[in-house]
This record gives sequence, structure tokens and C-alpha cells, in this order.
Amino acid sequence: MSNLGFDVLLKGRNMIRLLEGLWVSLRISLIAVLISIALGLIIGTIMTRKNPVIGFITRLYLETVRIMPQMVLLFIVFFGTTKVLGINLEAEIAAIIVFSFWGTAEMADLVRGALESIPKGQKEGGMSLGLSDVQIYIYILIPQTVRRLIPLTINLITRVIKTTSLVMMIGVVEVLKVGQQIIEANRTSSPNAAFGIYAVVFMLYFVLCWSISLLSQRLEKRWA
Repeated sequence: MSNLGFDVLLKGRNMIRLLEGLWVSLRISLIAVLISIALGLIIGTIMTRKNPVIGFITRLYLETVRIMPQMVLLFIVFFGTTKVLGINLEAEIAAIIVFSFWGTAEMADLVRGALESIPKGQKEGGMSLGLSDVQIYIYILIPQTVRRLIPLTINLITRVIKTTSLVMMIGVVEVLKVGQQIIEANRTSSPNAAFGIYAVVFMLYFVLCWSISLLSQRLEKRWA
């Protein structure tokens, strides 16, 4: 095992540091996802209104997010706002802003698609009962939309978690950055440390995303 570099994890607090780095990645992801879900539900609902102006703005927003790499967005928000606006923005806050901006666009498009996939008879049935537009959305459309969104939302959550590895580029000490620090500190004594460290990082990401996927399957079965 020592030849593979796993022995480095037993030195000092190295394994604890990796788990602390994983928590940083998870914290950024959870906050960004919660914001994305809340704003995505609102924006996605608005997108179904078929207003030309709203449609143009939201389409421009979606295309900007899809075309622009997340790393470029991170640099623009973290370095750009610091220089142009003179704001002392923390790296972790910048990461949350970028992933929320990206996640909201993706979530809004998922919500729009889910709402539009619901048969029109559902809305017409609500209208025949005398329900207002707001009541139709709250009691009829949104509950059905949430069920349809579960697998798609889980996929988005896992994508956000995996993409948080980019935040090391703006100085956030997450799990991958911690792994690099451990490798550099043990380069002489454990030349194969990179294999062991990155293998463990892979397993941490795998277990985390796999657990979220299992939760999604349980929710789908429960609400089927």
C-alpha cells in the first residue's frame, strides 16, 4: 500500500483535512443548489407565460450560461468585481454566486419543460373548479412538476458537486486543493502520493454522488 501512496493518508491529519475539504465543496454545492431550486422554480414558471420580452431575456440568460465556461464565470465574478467595483469578495462567496447563477438557469429550463409536459386538461380542470391561476399552480401544476423534476434535479446536484473542483482556481481550499497540498508536502518521502490521494478523492466524490442518487431512487419509489 505504501508503494501506491495510501500511507500518506495516515500521517498527521491528512485524512481529516481531505474530509474538511470535501465539506467545503459540499457546503458550496448545497447553498448554490438551494438558491438554484428556489429561483429556478420562479423563473421557470415565468418562462411558461409566453411573453415575448420575458422569453427573449430568459433565452439570452440560458444561452449565456450554456456558452460561458464556469471557470470563466468564476474569474469574472471573483477577479472582475474586485478590480472593477472595488469589492472585497471572498472566494467562497464568489463560487456560490457563480454556481447559483449557473444552477438557476439550468433549473429554470427544467421547470419550464416539466410544466409544459403536464397535459393542458389539468389546468383546464382547475379553471372549471373556479381556481385562480395562482391556486392552479400551487395545488395542481407545481406538485406534479416537483415529482417529474426529482431525477433531473438530482442530476443537476451531482453536476454542481463535481464542478466545485474548479473553485480551487480562485483559492478556495476544497478537497482537490487539499489533496494537492498533501502531495506537495510529501513529494520527497512519498513520491507515489498522487495516486493514493487522487484515488481517495475519487472515492469521496463517488460515495457522495452515489448516496444522492440512491436518495433520489427512494423518493421516486415513495412518490410513484
